[in-house]
Amino acid sequence: MEEEDAAADPYLPYDGGGDTIPLQEIPRRGSNYAMSNGGGAPSSSTHLLDFLEEPIPGVGTYDDFHTIDWVREKCKDRERHRKINSKKKESAWEFTKSLYDAWSGWLVVTLTGLASGALAGLIDIAADWMNDLKEGVCLSALWFNHEQCCWTSNETTFAERDKCPQWKSWAELILGQAEGPGSYIMNYFMYIYWALSFAFLAVCLVKVFAPYACGSGIPEIKTILSGFIIRGYLGKWTLMIKTITLVLAVASGLSLGKEGPLVHVACCCGNIFSYLFPKYSKNEAKKREVLSAASAAGVSVAFGAPIGGVLFSLEEVSYYFPLKTLWRSFFAALVAAFVLRSINPFGNSRLVLFYVEYHTPWYLFELIPFILLGVFGGLWGAFFIKTNIAWCRRRKSTRFGRYPVLEVILVAAITAVVAFPNPYTRKNTSELIKELFTDCGPLESSQLCQYRSQMNGTKAFSDDQPAGPGVYSAMWQLCLALIFKIIMTIFTFGLKVPSGLFIPSMAIGAIAGRIVGIAMEQLAYYHHDWFLFKEWCEVGADCITPGLYAMVGAAACLGGVTRMTVSLVIIVFELTGGLEYIVPLMAAVMTSKWVGDAFGREGIYEAHIRLNGYPFLDSKEEFTHTTLAREVMRPRRNDPPLAVLTQDDLTVEELQGIINETSYNGFPVIVSKESQRLVGFALRRDITIAIENARRKQEGIVLNSRVYFTQHAPTLPADSPRPLKLRSILDMSPFTVTDHTPMEIVVDIFRKLGLRQCLVTHNGRLLGIITKKDILRHMAQMANQDPESIMFN
Repeated sequence: MEEEDAAADPYLPYDGGGDTIPLQEIPRRGSNYAMSNGGGAPSSSTHLLDFLEEPIPGVGTYDDFHTIDWVREKCKDRERHRKINSKKKESAWEFTKSLYDAWSGWLVVTLTGLASGALAGLIDIAADWMNDLKEGVCLSALWFNHEQCCWTSNETTFAERDKCPQWKSWAELILGQAEGPGSYIMNYFMYIYWALSFAFLAVCLVKVFAPYACGSGIPEIKTILSGFIIRGYLGKWTLMIKTITLVLAVASGLSLGKEGPLVHVACCCGNIFSYLFPKYSKNEAKKREVLSAASAAGVSVAFGAPIGGVLFSLEEVSYYFPLKTLWRSFFAALVAAFVLRSINPFGNSRLVLFYVEYHTPWYLFELIPFILLGVFGGLWGAFFIKTNIAWCRRRKSTRFGRYPVLEVILVAAITAVVAFPNPYTRKNTSELIKELFTDCGPLESSQLCQYRSQMNGTKAFSDDQPAGPGVYSAMWQLCLALIFKIIMTIFTFGLKVPSGLFIPSMAIGAIAGRIVGIAMEQLAYYHHDWFLFKEWCEVGADCITPGLYAMVGAAACLGGVTRMTVSLVIIVFELTGGLEYIVPLMAAVMTSKWVGDAFGREGIYEAHIRLNGYPFLDSKEEFTHTTLAREVMRPRRNDPPLAVLTQDDLTVEELQGIINETSYNGFPVIVSKESQRLVGFALRRDITIAIENARRKQEGIVLNSRVYFTQHAPTLPADSPRPLKLRSILDMSPFTVTDHTPMEIVVDIFRKLGLRQCLVTHNGRLLGIITKKDILRHMAQMANQDPESIMFN
């Protein structure tokens, strides 16, 4: 190495000239050590039973914040399956074990579905009760919310259906009066007090007991499903605290939803139940199949959309989704939805609060406003992603991020103070969406339905009518609510409390859609002779449904933020039961995706994955550059040489020295320094565990014991200490590419096989290594970003 000409820089991209490749020198053994490359007979000192032929406990497991080896996990599972199949005919017990193994997949998804449905029902009921607690209390039964309190009342009238003697507002309880400025101020004060109390309790519980319980959880679940290990993220503490704090966060009135976090809750259930079955607890790749099914169950109970949940898991969160997982996801979603329906948390025999049915068809000319709502959704999505990521980045890099409790209290206080005066922002977001989706009928008391009647004081609700003063005041309040929701959602998503994005995005779209819907309705009424309306709308006939516009707007805004398409349309269709409105939904969702993609291709979850620097290779992202493997591999120019191990030329002391001096996760094993031919790849963690295990269980393993990765021990002098065989931890078939392989193909291999690293060779000789992080750094460089700023710390 030292004799090489300085001009022939060994760290330049390898051009095929010569055979010498820069590899880190490893101290040579003395000449009295005759080497046999596994071909010679084993020496007399190695005839003892080699404990390392047995599986070593701990080998094949992973450290926190490391990526799993998908190929190795799949091989491990195939080997386990073969073993069970070969033994099942030996006895009835072995046959029973094989049956249990075959059914364990269905059992674990059943348990996950049951737990997800039960927890979702509990969260729905508790959040409704606590939300109403901000406004008053039911004296006849404290555990009833406002609606349940008035169910049995005989004093309610059609005009004042929300008022009954059993339900007392805080002003009535404290001051003894229901009307007047004093009671308004008292109700205002109590609303702010409860909102701040809930928010404070939620953020304190998260901070003290389970820091991983904050946020929506979907970016991290996507990363975990791609093979990354985040210990504790799906643990029992996270599940317990997330369930409690989700109720508190929703009840505090912050601009967030419970739907995203329900996916995290369901995945926690899936992870916990997978530990009951060795098939899943001991195999990280198999465990991710359960988590894919769990995420489908989470969406199923969040929206009452089992099929939408399966498609969400397939389209949005899962990295590896075999056909078997599709069936199990479907089953988990079915079980979860069945349990939630049995609990009936909303008392309407539906799985969701805002289930609606429309009875009028849509007309072709309405595609124009539907597409305009799609454009609005795409613009809102792009604006939200850019501003929210900028704010989250600022939070990470400034002192403000060090005080999460103060930030939550501040945002909750502003939200409560501004929200109370406006009836549309004061109420629970799900109830707001329900009111905006609902079509006006004779039983509706909403301001949005106060049309001027033309038929002797009664309104024919099947006809379009001129808007009354109630509708105009509602329009102004909705416009203010829209601005408020847009601003507060940007600052709320990313707080240290459980916060979903589905419901706030849908609320923004529903408000915009309802405003457009009422505008179209009035246009059709006053200008029914226009070319657009003349052909479809007869005078006085009902041809515009404002609630439908709210539904389309909600889908468009959610699509703009998440960039979901197929699963989103199915979720909204299942939410509303409107099969004939699939085309308007598809048109709006596709438009919002195209408009959003024009400003940036990644959705909010991908943006947060990038912000946190998780090692996630997005399968939707295209790699279009013409670089080669040798330009990305390490060692680069000016890098230290590649650390390698020789197959039978190291002592335990030298091997431990290499491990202590470097921080690499694994080392290529080569035949010798002279040939530099590749033998395999050994992981750092496996080497450390194997050495500790051998010292504990084997006699005669000392610091100068020879380490060998070959089948047979090298020929050693008679007085040398017992050698240590590490062949069982060696990956004999590591993935290799040549130095001239285009990076486009390398990236594809990493995505499709879920590799951790890939070795680069030239004419069969080791040249360098490419890891997942090298690829992410390279992609960041190609996109003109700082490669170090995107990596997880």
